[in-house]
Amino acid sequence: MQTRIFSVPNQLTLIRLGFIPFLIIAIHYERYDLALGILIAAGLSDGLDGLLARLLNQRTPLGAYLDPIADKLLLSSSYWALALKGKIGWWLAIMVLGRDVLILVACAVILIAVGSMTFPPSIWGKAATTVEILLVLIVIVLQLAPSHALSVARDICTYLVAALVLVSGFHYAIAGSRRLHSHS
Repeated sequence: MQTRIFSVPNQLTLIRLGFIPFLIIAIHYERYDLALGILIAAGLSDGLDGLLARLLNQRTPLGAYLDPIADKLLLSSSYWALALKGKIGWWLAIMVLGRDVLILVACAVILIAVGSMTFPPSIWGKAATTVEILLVLIVIVLQLAPSHALSVARDICTYLVAALVLVSGFHYAIAGSRRLHSHS
């Protein structure tokens, strides 16, 4: 692992963080075409930063922490902004945001209590994140091109997100507890 802080992959991650205010503004002013473009650009930059980190051997400790934080902040901002506009239910936005805050707090507690330690995403966390992204994309595309099929997909994804948020939240809680217990 390289120790360069301003590697190309880290710069792409910082740019992705810079997309967040523009995404919120686009959703607030109901410019869903711009919001979709920003999400696509963010997704491409996320894939590109990971690819470049591997190809250029520019993986850094900062990137290992910053990349998932950038992803969570972008996704959380999307849920918050869409809930404010009434496009996603507040109950779901609170579940998604609440789980993310709990995970961040748990990681901080583990880092403080145990020191540096890896906390890889679980299959449940990855599934939840994938369906959360899919729901945001469906909701935004629905604003641009209303359709019955997309409305049904939105409803299914809504409850799937809720279920996966609960399952992954419990899984992370159990895994975090076990890690703390094994290091004490």
